[in-house]
Amino acid sequence: MKEVIRKLEVSLGPDTSDLDLRTGIHSGQVTAGVLRGQRSRFQLFGDTMNTAGRMESSSERSRIQISQVTADMLTEAGLARWIIPRSTKMFVKGKGEMQTYWLRKSNRSTTPKTADLKSGMGTLDEEAETEGSSERTEDDAADIQEMNKTERLVEWNVEVLASLLEQIVGSRGGVVNHIQTLSKAEKNIGTSGRTVLEEFTPVIPLKRFDAEELERRQRTSKVDIGDEAKYQLRQYVSTISGLYPDNAFHNFEHASHVTASVKKLLARIVNINDRNGLAAIIPTDSMDLVDLAGHSYGITSDPLTQFTVVFSALIHDVDHPGVPNTQLVKEKSRWAQVYKKSVAEQKSVDIAWDMLMSDEYAALRACIYETEDELRRFRQLVVNTVLATDIVDKELQALRKARWETAFSNGDAAAGQLDDRVESEDRKATIVIEHLIQASDVSHTMQHWHIYKKWNERFFMECYGAYKGGRAESDPSKNWYQGEI
Repeated sequence: MKEVIRKLEVSLGPDTSDLDLRTGIHSGQVTAGVLRGQRSRFQLFGDTMNTAGRMESSSERSRIQISQVTADMLTEAGLARWIIPRSTKMFVKGKGEMQTYWLRKSNRSTTPKTADLKSGMGTLDEEAETEGSSERTEDDAADIQEMNKTERLVEWNVEVLASLLEQIVGSRGGVVNHIQTLSKAEKNIGTSGRTVLEEFTPVIPLKRFDAEELERRQRTSKVDIGDEAKYQLRQYVSTISGLYPDNAFHNFEHASHVTASVKKLLARIVNINDRNGLAAIIPTDSMDLVDLAGHSYGITSDPLTQFTVVFSALIHDVDHPGVPNTQLVKEKSRWAQVYKKSVAEQKSVDIAWDMLMSDEYAALRACIYETEDELRRFRQLVVNTVLATDIVDKELQALRKARWETAFSNGDAAAGQLDDRVESEDRKATIVIEHLIQASDVSHTMQHWHIYKKWNERFFMECYGAYKGGRAESDPSKNWYQGEI
């Protein structure tokens, strides 16, 4: 199971490693049959199945609980060493107190071969080796087995970003052009003497929906961004992962968790009030942008926008110091003296951007943009999206509130001139993008209890660590519970 989970984490992303399996076994007679109806299927019935279900529900993760009947059968077969009695009897609904047993975990390196339980059935070790042998014949199985958690998350992020790059290249007819004339613009953008915060704009002009251009797009199944770009993407993501400090909360796993949430939310952005051609379609994570374009304030009609929002989620906490911006300003750190406010967010943008603009990522950049207009839109989206994760700054809060009222009030210019309608749509798209990453940044508070508990504990430990290190005024252990409710 652990091997399967490690492999799934590469394709399914963060928190997949939290999956586990609990098992219960009971032995006895059963009745078998096929139920009639729309969901007809072969099933097993009877008290044996009910008891097996109770064994599972009262078991523990990563353990196999067996009943007294099953334990007796193993003992009679000379395999008593396979079982360990539970220290206390279990109360089983409908059965009362029962003595149950744990099936001992195998140790392949030390457990000797034993007699067969039945003719043709090997030991636990033999079964495990046989069961896993087909999996280990795959070319990548050994590599995934050796990966640590960060490496598996790197691979998952690479797959996500590569699929979005294929969407971008597909929108150009499947061709990647290395534009040398952009080198001057690449050197100048972001280095004009302004801070990242000074580049912030209330409205980002997005690419307009173009039905004819949409028809010319290549499906991603026919697009290949090239080995060089794939290699550079993997190198970039791997380097980014190394730039995340080993904080309890603001770390690379958190960034990957935010990336996963952004990816899911982007696949569900559909404006059902304007040019709605997708009312009956349920978007999925794997849906092609060709299927969604034109119905989301322009967000899903532009693959560059989607890529940039996901990219921003990945880099939004690069080199995070583990303390809030107010503390950095109070300490008068070098970065605080440069940026004044939104210190951590601005530093993350500058670090990630400067690295992307280096010569070693030229092929990767060629996939992201091929015109100066696309370059500037990419930069602006990165700036706005990462800065949106600063939800504490009061000035930014006031600006966002005023912009929201302008965009979604009855007095909006949506019914006015064409230029006003375009700006209105871009304003709404900008707001949606910023709210999307804000929600993703705290998505653990809206997920299953064990996810919430896991990340809430990590955030507490980071805050408590800052307090113990003299970098926070208040002790979170004294007010955390009240703050959380």
